[in-house]
Amino acid sequence: MTQEELDALMGGDVDELDTLEDEVVEEFEPEVNEIEEPIKKDKPEAPYGYSEKNAHHWPEPATNENKMVHQLDDVTKESEEKASEIFDIIEVISSDLMDKEENITNVIEVLNSNLELFKTLSEKFPDVEAFKIQLEKNNEALNDANLTLEMIQTSGDSIMNVMDIMQYQDIHRQKIERVINVMRALSKYMNTLFEGRIDDDKRVASAQHIAGDTHNDVASNDDIEALLAQFGQ
Repeated sequence: MTQEELDALMGGDVDELDTLEDEVVEEFEPEVNEIEEPIKKDKPEAPYGYSEKNAHHWPEPATNENKMVHQLDDVTKESEEKASEIFDIIEVISSDLMDKEENITNVIEVLNSNLELFKTLSEKFPDVEAFKIQLEKNNEALNDANLTLEMIQTSGDSIMNVMDIMQYQDIHRQKIERVINVMRALSKYMNTLFEGRIDDDKRVASAQHIAGDTHNDVASNDDIEALLAQFGQ
């Protein structure tokens, strides 16, 4: 309570106190309206005839999350970015496979030279069992190395096939962009086709009921009284 209110209360002037309270309320009303106004603007207005019961028959409001061209643009952008990341990963894998293929080729050359050496030693020294054992081990290692080399080469061919398949992603992107261009052209054409010489805010409001209509959307008594009150003002 302010000092003026205390003085009015002590002086017994109740009417003046009520006047001060009304002034305080009036001072706060514009601030409340200023706070509520942006909230009302953010909420989209429901179209005529829309209700929660028939909401599934109506399209979603036009927001950034469900605008068709907006979403298609996001799809093309994100798919192109992800495809570029996939290509980078594939290139790294392909480069690693080529390095491993070169390494295993060198190993195979060494094993072949070992086989020739132990074969010669086994023939000259047939009584030495160690030469025969090493000959068998190197022969098994050579078979494993050849299988590894074959697997690396097959993996490299598969990587190339994946890169060829990924090329279709660019074709799909081009198809989506072509659809976007057609949709935008149609949108501009329809906007031009429905252009008017009078601004929408200057047009007469649409009639809710016209003679001969089969629906019952007529003006209620409250609507008529409100309209008469406006004319009285």
